[in-house]
Amino acid sequence: MRSRLFTVAVLAVVAACAGDSTSAWQGSITDSAGIQIVRNPAEPLWGPGEAWTFTEALRIGTAEGEPEYQLGMIAAGSSIAVAGDGRIVVLDMQGQHLKVFTAGGTYERTIGGPGGGPGEIAPGASAVLIAPGDTLVVSDIGNQRANLYLLDGTYVRSFSLSYAEGIPFRWEVGADGRIVNQIRQLNLPGTTRPVDTTDVIAVRHLDGSLGDTLMRVPSGRSFSFSGGAPEFNLFTPEPLWALFGDHVLYAVNDQYRISVYGAGGTLERVIERPVTRAPVTDADENTLKDLFRKLFAQQAPPETVNQLMAGVHVAEFYPAFVQMLAGPNGTILVQRIEPLSDLTEEEREALDITSGAMAGRDWDVLDAEGRYLGVVTMPLKFQPIQFRGNEIYGTQSDELDVQYVVKLVIGKTAG
Repeated sequence: MRSRLFTVAVLAVVAACAGDSTSAWQGSITDSAGIQIVRNPAEPLWGPGEAWTFTEALRIGTAEGEPEYQLGMIAAGSSIAVAGDGRIVVLDMQGQHLKVFTAGGTYERTIGGPGGGPGEIAPGASAVLIAPGDTLVVSDIGNQRANLYLLDGTYVRSFSLSYAEGIPFRWEVGADGRIVNQIRQLNLPGTTRPVDTTDVIAVRHLDGSLGDTLMRVPSGRSFSFSGGAPEFNLFTPEPLWALFGDHVLYAVNDQYRISVYGAGGTLERVIERPVTRAPVTDADENTLKDLFRKLFAQQAPPETVNQLMAGVHVAEFYPAFVQMLAGPNGTILVQRIEPLSDLTEEEREALDITSGAMAGRDWDVLDAEGRYLGVVTMPLKFQPIQFRGNEIYGTQSDELDVQYVVKLVIGKTAG
């Protein structure tokens, strides 16, 4: 465990902390048929003494040493979960198991392991969540099921996740303990029925059944099957969502326009900010296709590489942003994209197409009403996954691409 201090200029994020800065905001909030329209200016609402500090409070992992602390591959998204008592659960995709650590970072136990038997985990598992009662839920999509465990390592049971019923490729757990799935039908090889062009975002019960549908959204086309062959459509408009308390944030990332839905799917607020999307240059497109060719060459027979490359397409413009997260103290964090043209030659050479390579370090911070407060720059190669009060849990890679679980604590600087 190591500790170091990152000072990051960010605005105060709640009305109680905003003070006189509210009067300096140059945007507008209007009402349209009962829906608030929040139009932000390009400039942030930022004043002296409203910065935060990021202090690294915990680091788990090692490049060499005790195997209990070695982590293979931790996916972005929902691969880290924090229990009520602070224990940290990490899903290791490479090891095909969970590791449980105390709140202080001490290894406790390993749960699961490679395989298809009861409690075992197949390749491709990428989400672990903590449901009420500290029940661990693992999306074991390779085995077409979800596995349930207790924190003491006990395997409880599994429930089916059939490809035929749609692939639950996105999981999130709300502050109220609800587990929510985004479910998409894909025209997988061997299937003949028409594919639904909308995704369902719905509550998933622990018996596997689906509960309330929170919304239906257009199916994204970043990855799809056409005629039984995979297609990769880079930077095509993609629907994004995130739980925000008892609300849902929704956007399509070709616009900086975030809709906030309340109970019953009622649209309550629309948040806008002017953003000019960067063009994808010919050099950018060539670099991206070279990365895909290298990836295919590592994982597929040589004779199929050209066939796979025929399914790689690149849009003309980068997205307006990458993703949204519900942040601390009622904030909304919006991750900016980092075009290839902004990277150094060394950074270009180190790109890994599987790791969200162009997901930038800069995140916009919006307050609970949607006002643009400022930008926070995350530490190098740090990807936030879960917020817990003023703590941020995420992954960070070193110069050798060894991954660590890192906890940052947010503090406010002295005025």
